[in-house]
Amino acid sequence: RLVERGVRFVQIFLEEQPWDSHADLAANHRAMCQRTDKPVAGLLRDLKQRGLLDSTLVIWGGEFGRTPTTQKSANGFSGRDHNMQAFTSWMAGGGIKGGTTYGVTDEFGHSVVENPVSVHDFHATILHQLGLHHQELFYTRSGLEERLTGVNPPRVVREILS
Repeated sequence: RLVERGVRFVQIFLEEQPWDSHADLAANHRAMCQRTDKPVAGLLRDLKQRGLLDSTLVIWGGEFGRTPTTQKSANGFSGRDHNMQAFTSWMAGGGIKGGTTYGVTDEFGHSVVENPVSVHDFHATILHQLGLHHQELFYTRSGLEERLTGVNPPRVVREILS
């Protein structure tokens, strides 16, 4: 309903942090998937039925992945630590090519081995899909032009665009 009324940015999040499962990962992630799978599918279906999915960019992700190895905690080895070397995000609608998988990890899921996408590349791609040029979008701080996509030139990941 917010998108139908022209709200340009909507963020949905859960107040608890069971996705950050340093312990009891299997039980916590199973519970979170049960809470979110149907509502997310419903959101995408509703946007499509209302003709809004093509003009609405839906992004699902976090700021890091999980290591492929277990982490010792008070409950034994039942959790996973943070992994900044490889993680998954997905996007739908908003000019994204449906059904596309981009990037490959090693056989353990620890590191990216093919088609890496940096966080700055990801941000540049999102900004591009929102109609903003990442190098022209900056704010002045201490006399410097600070960009959301950093100082090293990021790239828009065009392979995932429709």
